[in-house]
Amino acid sequence: METDKWGRRIRAFRKLKGFTQEGLAKELSISVSVLGEVERGSRIPKEEFLANVAEVLNIPLHDLIPHEDQEHSE
Repeated sequence: METDKWGRRIRAFRKLKGFTQEGLAKELSISVSVLGEVERGSRIPKEEFLANVAEVLNIPLHDLIPHEDQEHSE
């Protein structure tokens, strides 16, 4: 899987929910640079990180899974 797929989905939901990178990073208790690395695809998010993002954004975790990966996991 390409790591930037995760980042694009996180970025899209972050913007949809009205968060800036700074605001979401603060809610997640991480640095803006870490969130930026995930969104750009230069850092692979761990499952715990994804669960925290989903919780803060108030979305189901499976919504963060890139569509191609959902097909392979079914």
